[in-house]
Amino acid sequence: MNGQHNSAVLPTGRTALDTAGCSSPALSPDGRHSAYVSDRGGTPQIWVQPVGSDLAVSVDTGGEPVAAVHWSTGGDWLACQVSPGGAPRHEAWLVRPDGSALHQVAGFGADTADTLRWLPGRAVLAVTENLSRALLVDAETGQRHVVAEGELIALLDVSPDHGRALLRRGPRGARRLVVRDLRSGLERYVTDGQQGCFGPDGHTVYAVSDAGEFPVVIRVDEAVTVLADAGRGEVESFALTVDGRTLAVLWNVRGGESELALLDLAHGGRRVVHPLPGTVIGGLVWSTDGHTLAFTAEGPGQPHGVWAYHDHPRPASADPATADAAVRPISVEPAVVGAVRPVLHAFRSHDGLEITGWLLRPADGGPHPAVLWLHGGPEAQERPGHSPLFESLVAHGIAVFAPNVRGSSGFGRGFVAADNGPLRYAAIADVAACVDYLTAAGIADPARVGCAGRSYGGYLTLAALTTYPELFAVGVDVCGMSNFATFYAHTEPWIAAAAVTKYGDPVADAALLHDLSPITRIDRLRAPLLVVHGANDSNVPVIESEQVVAALAERGVPHHYLLFPGEGHELLHRDARAEYLRVTVDWLARHLRASAPIP
Repeated sequence: MNGQHNSAVLPTGRTALDTAGCSSPALSPDGRHSAYVSDRGGTPQIWVQPVGSDLAVSVDTGGEPVAAVHWSTGGDWLACQVSPGGAPRHEAWLVRPDGSALHQVAGFGADTADTLRWLPGRAVLAVTENLSRALLVDAETGQRHVVAEGELIALLDVSPDHGRALLRRGPRGARRLVVRDLRSGLERYVTDGQQGCFGPDGHTVYAVSDAGEFPVVIRVDEAVTVLADAGRGEVESFALTVDGRTLAVLWNVRGGESELALLDLAHGGRRVVHPLPGTVIGGLVWSTDGHTLAFTAEGPGQPHGVWAYHDHPRPASADPATADAAVRPISVEPAVVGAVRPVLHAFRSHDGLEITGWLLRPADGGPHPAVLWLHGGPEAQERPGHSPLFESLVAHGIAVFAPNVRGSSGFGRGFVAADNGPLRYAAIADVAACVDYLTAAGIADPARVGCAGRSYGGYLTLAALTTYPELFAVGVDVCGMSNFATFYAHTEPWIAAAAVTKYGDPVADAALLHDLSPITRIDRLRAPLLVVHGANDSNVPVIESEQVVAALAERGVPHHYLLFPGEGHELLHRDARAEYLRVTVDWLARHLRASAPIP
């Protein structure tokens, strides 16, 4: 396959756990070339490759990691989001596909640039700075034009006549889409939601609506029409061709797997892309001519790869309801032979709410030493994708259970909001319910259970270790919040403003946030703890880990602090991820085995 690389070897002899992955596909207007982000050189950078060829060329954008790339509808420019120092702050840079004319256009100084979108026609880039300033950037002249300002806004699209802007307003869990008349300044509500765009007429709006319990795709003109309902799961995202004739819709089904279908809006009809090249799909993007759809796919033991669906004439004998024959790889790593496939489990939590999670376990019967892995967000979801950490732990004889506790996405609006503010105590109790389930089912040895997580999952790990210290033999906190007061004081201002609806107001809810902060009960933590953080993290600033490490050192609790210079909220460099994987697996394996009862 394209872009093949050597990889680490597990104790079992299986291979490839930290091979290069590809993300953020973008297509030339005719769909013949793809740009994407890959870390095959060690750091995420832009690569351009003819579709159907193994020849990939790196586009030099400097030494900083690249988070995303977008190809202009005219084909002359690539827009890329650069993450200086690996931090969550983004800069917007433009570069020609041949690597020339590199220059920055947004995200200067302490600003961050997000929601990049090329407008059809002229080389004009829509971009949002600091969730407070919506602007258009002319790629040819460099002129910047502010179209809207305000707290917690994002620019999603602008009509072809530049008379209307589609804006997203509001904090996490309470976002809505509005159309703003750029001449009068008046705004019209469209729906609750986060994703939307104008149709080719510049008046019709297509959006993922969160107004109901489950997201659906709607078209809003004189009336509201549901184009894709939730069916057996949630609508996750969509991509509309520039001519408005075809809609690609991505569903989240069966606890986190993907389904992809193409809707013919011009003539009616629905074609399912099946089988998909991975269990989890993302990053849908059409070429300007509407004939090629690019996306990412991953699965157990299969890193993110970039694929393309080609809308070409098909044999008369082909099934018109499927599109599998049209899917081809662009840049894909071979999947690991014998990778452990996660199995979805469901159980009732402490209050009867159903919780699901993905279980990976060693081949022998058990009970096993086990690790609970808690995802970030919390409005994210654990899905059956590629996880070098999970595979490595199973290879060491450790079962992994990755639950979607309340607050996770993928299970309806009510489930996402079920941990807001004072409801967070119930989410912490979900962690203990996971341990009860694993031990009662004979999956986990109750004397050898660990808890680990990243970002919000790191917070939840700390909260569980300090609330239920008797349940856990070891812990791993990766860039988790430990003190809501210091988090709000030191995180980026736009992150703090957006988080109030989820966690609570730092002033009005100060007593609640103090009680929910793990640092308040750090005296109860007794499990050996590995603490991991990126030195440049400005989302969850490094002070969140530093105060935990200081408290554990003062109390003589066994711990290890793994700090990564040059990294932010994500570990973007492959060597950093390799070290994190090695240290984390060693830490968990050593302490879970050390806590095993002596025969």
